[in-house]
Order: sequence, then structure tokens, then C-alpha cells
Amino acid sequence: MKIAVLGGTGLIGSQVVKILQAAGHEAVPLSPSTGVDLLTGQGLSDGLAGAEVVVNLTNSPTFDEASPAFFQTTMDNLLAAAARAGVGHAVILSIVGVDQVPDLDYYRAKTLQEGILTAGPIPYSIVRATQFFEFVEAILSWTADDTTVRLPSTPVQPMAAADVAQAVAEVSMGAPLRGIRNVAGPDVFALDELGRITLEARGDQRTVTTDNTAGMFAAMSGDVLIAGDDAVIAPTAYREWLARRA
Repeated sequence: MKIAVLGGTGLIGSQVVKILQAAGHEAVPLSPSTGVDLLTGQGLSDGLAGAEVVVNLTNSPTFDEASPAFFQTTMDNLLAAAARAGVGHAVILSIVGVDQVPDLDYYRAKTLQEGILTAGPIPYSIVRATQFFEFVEAILSWTADDTTVRLPSTPVQPMAAADVAQAVAEVSMGAPLRGIRNVAGPDVFALDELGRITLEARGDQRTVTTDNTAGMFAAMSGDVLIAGDDAVIAPTAYREWLARRA
């Protein structure tokens, strides 16, 4: 089966392509570096020619008020080209709890992306994942200085990018869900606790201070970022992942 993977050279996409190819599928990575630009539509028709499935892992270059326009344009381009090419299954990667955080531009944009897909002409699947282990250091950097990292106590349930890629690949190889599959890591942490675990593993002497106004995740109330009982729980634990990287 030919599966076109938009964003197929990125962190998740490159791993999805490898998993699909190892399973015997013709997985084709599509990105600006391969001549396909989803924002302009350049190369899209050729990239989707003969594909039975398209996986969209592209992301907005910003998390601000410009992100809704990015997802509107790219999804419109994708669905029009996929319909012309006769693609029978469209898959996107989204975020657990994305529709419960209307105050954040980026989460509104991802909710918009989901809505465009579900209202479109192509049978679809949505994979919602929790935050990636690989992004924890970036999250810490948003509210850090030379001595202190300020983090809210927001509950999170992070997972490894490799496990996200596996979940996306599995859905891509199956029949359209016409719905959502939630995937999450095996452990729930308060974000400030996760920061302390991360700094200790790195030998970083900075102090984590709990500040429930600090950073983007301060806007997340309750268990918005925690997967429900229906979620597929990934196998990789954060402490094990940190130990391997060390």
C-alpha cells in the first residue's frame, strides 16, 4: 500500500516512514525538501498520485494567532488534492485535550484542523497524543534563568516520540477510524515535578520553583492534558528514557 507522509522528514514523520516501510508498505516522505509544500500546494498532486493513505504531520511554524490560518490553508489544500487523487484515508496527529483549551491560539488552531478533516470528503483518523518527552527541555527553557526554572503544577502524561510514531503508523495501516484514538505515556506527573526529575537526571543544579502562572501550560486547568480511560498507553517510561539518553 502506498502511504504518503506529509512532514515525513521530521521528528515523528521520519520514524513513521521507517515503521511503514519495515511493514512492507510504500511509505513516501513528502516535505519542502522533497519538493512538496503543503502551504502553497506545490508538488502535492504528484506526491499523492497513487496513494491510498495520506498522513499529515506538518505543523505550524508558530504557536500564535497565525497558526489557525496555517492549518486552514494546509488542510484545504490537502483535502482537495487527496480527493482528486482518490485517497481513501487521511490521518492527522493532534493533541490530547486539544478542544478543552480555547484560550490558547495553537490549541484552537489544532481544533480547527480536526474540524476541517472531520467535515471533509475523505474517510479519516485522528491520533491525539500527549506531550513528547523530547520537548520537555524546551518547555523548561520557556520560564528559566541561570538559577531557577519556574513551572506550574499542571498534570501531564508525556510519551516518547517513538511511541507516538508507532501509534500513527498503526492507525495509518488500518481502516479509517472516523474518530479519535488517544495515546499517552504510562505515568502522570505534575509539570514542576517533571522538571525536577529532568534537571536531576542531567546534573543541572538549577532549582524548580512552582509557579502556576508560568508558561503556556499554566493555562491548562484540571486534567485537560491527561488521557482518559479509552487511551492506548505507550510502553516507554520517562525515567527509563532519561536513563538511556544519559
